[in-house]
Amino acid sequence: MIIRSRAPLRLGLAGGCTDVSPYCDQFGGAVLNATINKFAYATLAPLSIPQIVIKCHDIDEHHVINNVEEFDLNDKTLMLIKAIHNRIRREFEIKTPLFYQLETYVDAPVGSGLGSSSTLVVTIVAAFAEWLGLALGDYDLANLAYSIEREDLGFSGGKQDQYAATFGGFNFMEFYADRVLVNPLRIKQSYIYELEYSLVQYYTGTSRLSSKIIDAQVSNVNDKASKSIDAMHSLKSLAFDMKECLLRGKLSEIGHLLNESWIAKKETAEEISNPVVDEIYEAAMNNGAIGGKISGAGGGGYMMFYVKTNFLYHLQHTLNKFGGQVERINFYDKGVQAWKA
Repeated sequence: MIIRSRAPLRLGLAGGCTDVSPYCDQFGGAVLNATINKFAYATLAPLSIPQIVIKCHDIDEHHVINNVEEFDLNDKTLMLIKAIHNRIRREFEIKTPLFYQLETYVDAPVGSGLGSSSTLVVTIVAAFAEWLGLALGDYDLANLAYSIEREDLGFSGGKQDQYAATFGGFNFMEFYADRVLVNPLRIKQSYIYELEYSLVQYYTGTSRLSSKIIDAQVSNVNDKASKSIDAMHSLKSLAFDMKECLLRGKLSEIGHLLNESWIAKKETAEEISNPVVDEIYEAAMNNGAIGGKISGAGGGGYMMFYVKTNFLYHLQHTLNKFGGQVERINFYDKGVQAWKA
């Protein structure tokens, strides 16, 4: 028996960083995101010998572990996979050893800003659930993936990535101390097509350690830094505005909202931007972009721009001069899927 699973990466459209504690615990967060046609993949094959074989093809790592029931998380290699293994055994009281070969691949590099690490966790958890017959609803799966990353491993970050990967599509999400609400948006297909045509994604060629940026935002909230907190309030408000524009087809306003979001986001922490990112953003705005933002926490990875009519190819040419990679965006309307091959 072979189990396969995949989950889509996400594009944050508005409200990013308001899903991070303690802000969302104190004030409530709101995020608008959409999944795209990039994925995290997993293939899991049970083994009859006492081994765990892990192959991470995108980062070219191959490990064979003999006769282990629980991993020591003090060993920093493959921490996500080890933590998932341990939590599945503990959460579902699995007494027998689990031996298997697990192969993974992600369509975007670590630090891209597309939620790749969290999406991979969702993908692997779904593969285990399919193999072991675990009863996990969408909210259960997303919350378990969140708990593994943020609680078991102590990784800094928000909550939106796990829920986006699990549910898929365009979602307006609300985050509180004790619950998460995922509201799927029914957007006309013609609006989605036009949005795809009007958006350009640019990979800067550099990754970033999101935890440092997120830790700075958390520190600013804990220290009651009014500038940072007011910026997060603005980001949350802009998520509501973006939702209305998408539902009503007011797509020409989206670029301006992205620009407002970018200005507000830079106020949440100094580490959000840098001279290279600022130079790319300014060049885009001078060559056809109405607005844009950096994906994820900031500092590097992917940037996204909304383009004026008839300026699409001119903007692509401009961005190519910076040596990164220009990509078109295609949205994907399904969440995580797992099946027996």
